Amino acid sequence: MEREKLTIKEIAKLAGLSVSTVSRAINNHYDIKPETKRRVEEIIERYGYVPNNSARNLKISDSRNIAVLVKGITNPFFTGMIRVLEEECSKKEYSLVLQHVEEKQDEIEVAALLEREKRLNGLLFLGGSPLRSAERLRRIQVPFVFCSVAMDPGQDLADYDYVTIDDRRESRKITDYLLESGRKRIAILSASEEDESIGALRLRGYLESLIAHGISADPALIVRPACAELTYTHKNGYLAVRHLLEQGVDFDAVYAISDQMAIGAMRALQDSGIRIPEQVAVAGFDGLDTGRFLIPSLTTLAQPVERMAMESITLLFAKLSGEAEVQERCHQIFAGELKKRESA
Repeated sequence: MEREKLTIKEIAKLAGLSVSTVSRAINNHYDIKPETKRRVEEIIERYGYVPNNSARNLKISDSRNIAVLVKGITNPFFTGMIRVLEEECSKKEYSLVLQHVEEKQDEIEVAALLEREKRLNGLLFLGGSPLRSAERLRRIQVPFVFCSVAMDPGQDLADYDYVTIDDRRESRKITDYLLESGRKRIAILSASEEDESIGALRLRGYLESLIAHGISADPALIVRPACAELTYTHKNGYLAVRHLLEQGVDFDAVYAISDQMAIGAMRALQDSGIRIPEQVAVAGFDGLDTGRFLIPSLTTLAQPVERMAMESITLLFAKLSGEAEVQERCHQIFAGELKKRESA
């Protein structure tokens, strides 16, 4: 067989594979088994020719780059995760490419661009709600894992690997705790109405808890930020509580959907001379280490940050090495832990 006349059909015949499988191997598609890819590589190397100059794609696996896309990188919640990911990538001799995704950016578009520019081996998505772009996720040609992203029960999750918590269930858990502690008027510092990620799920959990306890939701107790970028910040927590006080809203507890917001809320209450928890209880969500050192210390729903990060990167490495079948999906949902402290 002459080298210059070798076609993709002939490669497929030599390899005993379908044309589509060979095409995906040439283009480094993530669903190709390592042994299949090696078989195609051997034939290409033997005959020295691949149509459309695609052989360069088979070398992408030598780049050893893993990208981590973070939606909300300023949130210290992700700091512990990123530290674990960096350490594990270093052990495996991979380079970690850290990419901040702005609140209004589409993480799938960012991922697709990064894949082309950095010759990635794999991707990890931290935060956000990329599953709402399911159709466009098919454009990503390397293995990827979702970690701590919004998992809406209404979505079809079967085709994706993810490691997360059930934000709705855990939010209901902390709201239940406040209600069962005797609080009746719980203000929730929520996300913007445009938020379709964890903020929406945590609000849903709060509302479900109220219903279960026979309490009607009061719109005045659902406080949203002036702009989406402020959502998970100290400033938003502070301004939200100031708004409640200025409007004369009656409340005996504040549940903030992030610890950052809860810290700002506590400061606003203290600036107004309101005692925590005697007059108003405060609870957060995430389990930031800072909460232990506040006065009073912050009651929160803690996420197993380091375990989630370790599970995510271990899963991704297994996909890359062939230890885990690319087509087999892993769905890991961790439970949060209610940390009962002084603020509630």
